[in-house]
Order: sequence, then C-alpha cells, then structure tokens
Amino acid sequence: MIRFNYHLNQDNFELQASNWSGLEKVVVNGQVVSKKFNFGVLSKHDVLLKNGAKYSFQLLVDPKTELLTCRIYKQHRLLTVLKQSKQQLQKSQRVLEVGLVVMMCSLLSIYLVV
Repeated sequence: MIRFNYHLNQDNFELQASNWSGLEKVVVNGQVVSKKFNFGVLSKHDVLLKNGAKYSFQLLVDPKTELLTCRIYKQHRLLTVLKQSKQQLQKSQRVLEVGLVVMMCSLLSIYLVV
C-alpha cells in the first residue's frame, strides 16, 4: 500500500493506492471521500468537500523517473506534488508477498495435519 499525506490548515488529506488490488482511496480527515479501482499509469479523483472546496487528486507514474507522483489541486490550482520512488513501491510489494507466503504455509500445515 502506497500512501501520500498532505496537511493544509485544519485538513488532513491522504491518497492510498494498493499495488496489488488496484484500489485507490482518498481520505480527508479520516473519512473516505473517494475510491475506485485503477491499474493504469494515471488516475484522477475529484472531491467536493462540505465547505464547498473542490479538490482534485492525480496519481501517475512518471515514465522517465519511474516515480509515483501525487498531484493535489484546489479549485484547479496546483497545491503540491508528492513523490515516492519505485523502491518504496517494491518494498511494499515484498512485505505483502512475505505475508502471503507465511499465510499459505500456515494453511498448508493445517491442511496436512487434518
């Protein structure tokens, strides 16, 4: 799971993206305000907050640098660009793979005992 966090005034924004399931979520102040599945190299979430502010979140992979990039816009004005390296994505994948292997071995041992 990849996470991008951004704090603006009293608001906490988080974009979560699973490299396994393709599920993306935008969380504002602890509440999921947008979610969808995406397996492409570009994704966009448009969010309208209760106070009327319109935010856009773009998630993309830069083909030159292979950095995973999150762009956050407010009212069509770029607020910030957050980046994570491909190594962080691969590290996240390895942790999940190890967990799955351990779980499968546990299930196999239970099956063999029964």
